[in-house]
Amino acid sequence: MENQNAYLKPVTLKNILKFAIPTIAMTVFMSFYTMVDGLFVSNLIGTDALSAINLTAPVIQLVTAISTMLATGGSAVIMKKMGERKSEEAKEDFTFLILVNVLVGIVMCVLGYLTMDHIFAGMNLSAVVEGYCVEYLSRYLIFTVPILLMNNFTLYMIASEKAALSLICSVTGGVLNMVLDYVFIAGFHMGISGAAVATGLGYSVTAVAGLYVFSRKKSLLHFKKPAFRLSVLISAASNGCSEMATALVTGIITMMFNWTMLHYVGEDGVAAVTIIMYVLMFASSLYTGYSYGVAPMISFYHGEQNRAKLKKLVGISLQVIAVISVVTTAASLLLTKPLVSVFARPDNPVYELAVTGNRICTAALLFIGFNIFASGMFTALSNGVVSAVLAFSRSFVFMLITMIVLPLILGVNGIWLATPAAELMALALSAFMFFRGPLKKQSAR
Repeated sequence: MENQNAYLKPVTLKNILKFAIPTIAMTVFMSFYTMVDGLFVSNLIGTDALSAINLTAPVIQLVTAISTMLATGGSAVIMKKMGERKSEEAKEDFTFLILVNVLVGIVMCVLGYLTMDHIFAGMNLSAVVEGYCVEYLSRYLIFTVPILLMNNFTLYMIASEKAALSLICSVTGGVLNMVLDYVFIAGFHMGISGAAVATGLGYSVTAVAGLYVFSRKKSLLHFKKPAFRLSVLISAASNGCSEMATALVTGIITMMFNWTMLHYVGEDGVAAVTIIMYVLMFASSLYTGYSYGVAPMISFYHGEQNRAKLKKLVGISLQVIAVISVVTTAASLLLTKPLVSVFARPDNPVYELAVTGNRICTAALLFIGFNIFASGMFTALSNGVVSAVLAFSRSFVFMLITMIVLPLILGVNGIWLATPAAELMALALSAFMFFRGPLKKQSAR
């Protein structure tokens, strides 16, 4: 099959890392987009503006949720067809799903502007913080379509054996974001709107590059006349529904964190939550990047019904994730104060809140990687139902339980402990689903 030698090679750690390292680096740089905004905003504008970025996060996650679903689910469907030697049909489906994403982006952008003023009015925020929220989101929504295309092209570049290009785009976008953050905020005095525009332009790099790359017929996947297949849209949606659920409920849980912190501590608590989320997001990007990297391999071997390669790939992956988990946990504990001090000075009340919170939340890093990989693995195996159950339970059910119960018992420390407790519960569920023998059942199809 053309250009697919990488999928035909033996499953070894070296060959797996050729797929995974570029995507790990890519997702790390993608996580920098938001972190860099927070860094410049907190230091050049203030922690009130930093709180505003976190308060807008649920809305942004809602806007991108459907695109995330179609990107992850569509990649699994298309690469499965590639493994089944249906390359022309896969290209038609690829073009169709990209067009659907563009339409979704336009609709979500319009809805965002229509509802924006009502979203923040009911949060009892100070006039300053509410103003920051509206200003940031109004600029961010301008880039809705490029951001959704970036979500898709990132995964399809990986599937097309262009992970290195995806990495280059992410690095370029990240560097551009950093430079423009300083230029717009410090140079042009655009305030928090400058941070939003810088982020949007940074994301647009991958979107523009993807349009060029996938217009060329030399690419493994490329645009061609689309074919409307409702079954493909349904399959992509069902396979990727776990990722959409994760995006949606992450937004809901973020709002719960914010409301709970506003109740116990005030807006300083929201700023502290933002800092800790940056740390967890950075560590989680390592696991997400690895899962993105191996997902096309899982889908391809599933299409080939090659059980031996699937089992070996998953076994090596679990070992890799275990190593990353230990390293990130140790690093987060050792570097807590330096990490927090980047966003808040020691004389700021946000500093002590964030230091305490990060030390407690760090325990979650021992479990997050396995949960992310489990959900991604079932998506790649076209088992969207199990993936959705894992993602929804982890991101919503378990978090809802721990967010309600633990603060009542432990106060503010209960808020910080909610994430590790929820991730541990999710790990038990992931292990249960995994040991039911998913690879055997999937490969037997």
